[in-house]
Amino acid sequence: MSGHDLSLHLVTDHRMPFAEVADVVDAAASAGAGVVQFRDKTASGRDLFDRVLALADVISGRATFVVDDRVDVALAARAMGARVDGVHLGQSDLPVVAARRLLGPDALIGWTAHTPAHVATAAELPAGTVDYLGVGVIRATATKPDHPQPLGIGGFAGLAASTPLPCIAIGGVEVDDVAALRRAGAAGVAVVSAVSGADDPAAATRALREAWA
Repeated sequence: MSGHDLSLHLVTDHRMPFAEVADVVDAAASAGAGVVQFRDKTASGRDLFDRVLALADVISGRATFVVDDRVDVALAARAMGARVDGVHLGQSDLPVVAARRLLGPDALIGWTAHTPAHVATAAELPAGTVDYLGVGVIRATATKPDHPQPLGIGGFAGLAASTPLPCIAIGGVEVDDVAALRRAGAAGVAVVSAVSGADDPAAATRALREAWA
């Protein structure tokens, strides 16, 4: 996992037209987002493939690029020469052990963990299977209406303390939460609306980075 800056993840917003998503990704990569996670749960496999190729070109190595859920799309884009660094998987996606075998030892693989049971399951995985856990939601968020009960910063701290894996705080995270989440043990924060919904996504990204620092 060396070489990946996990402190700030931009997760794309599927509610925006893709041209706007690409513009936000470009701005965030320019302003220092360490990871860009492309998440679109509504597009077809072909559209996802085309969009991953396009975003890999936009990012051009300025940030680590991971695909949400779809190991097949990540592999297909890689086969066409796109720089896709890894995947972020949920509890109901392809098993992370299988994803690791498919993507190899150098890929960045994140896994969603909302509960103590999820964290305990992660602890039982072979070493090196998962690089980080996405832990949340911190507070209620409109981007995932079916999210679990919010953890708050205290709940996040408890889960983060229970695992040696880096924990990325996600779900309704705002710039004012960043310093407290870092103190609570976060290895980074992941945001959607705090950047994608901002009038100036680059300035919002810089503000998040400054809050982390």
